[in-house]
Amino acid sequence: MTRRSHLQTHGTGRTWLARGLLVAIAVIAGYLVFEYGRISAGYDIVDAAGEKAALEGHIDTLNERITELEQEVAILETHREIDREAYKEVEGGLLELQEKIQEQQDAIAFYRGIVSPADGKPGLRVQDFKLTRGLEEREFKLRLVLVQAMKHDRKVSGTVAMTVEGSEDGKAKSYTLADLLPADATRDWPFSFRYFQDFDRQIVLPDGFTPERILVEVRSRTRSISSIEESFAWVTSQG
Repeated sequence: MTRRSHLQTHGTGRTWLARGLLVAIAVIAGYLVFEYGRISAGYDIVDAAGEKAALEGHIDTLNERITELEQEVAILETHREIDREAYKEVEGGLLELQEKIQEQQDAIAFYRGIVSPADGKPGLRVQDFKLTRGLEEREFKLRLVLVQAMKHDRKVSGTVAMTVEGSEDGKAKSYTLADLLPADATRDWPFSFRYFQDFDRQIVLPDGFTPERILVEVRSRTRSISSIEESFAWVTSQG
């Protein structure tokens, strides 16, 4: 009985071994058939491995080139930023130079108007008159520059009078300087100079009044120097 069991066990082992060998042979045969099919279709595993290695090398080269290009782009961006800052500095310097040139030209024109006016006539004249808006809605600042042209052997003295002409409630209306000055402002407007004198005054227009023109009278009290009168359109600037 014992011997029979031993023989059965031995037979069973040989059966499993045979089955295992059959399976291995089938797998190997399947792989060989697969490779034969690929070779028949023109596929070469050696060539494929070579192509794969070549492609991987090409990819590495491209990645290196991408890194180089990224570095070049960063350098170019830095150079562009530097150029932009340099351009800003040059532009700012140019604007500053243009402003200085304009200031010098204005100064030359101003002093030429005192020493040698275009019309060649001596005496009092209004060199500049400008209106700018104040902080309040009806508030304005005016700047007046008076000069004595050509002859400067004596001082010229006198007073300035001003009238603002316009309309109110559909009718013509005018106000004197005294009518338009703030309550704490000085009503008198005297002047006394040899070459030039500039003034800044503040006025407040009444509600409902629309200004159109300003009449400026420069009244000389110096003998042989005549008074003058000039009219300006009501035009405001930015200051």
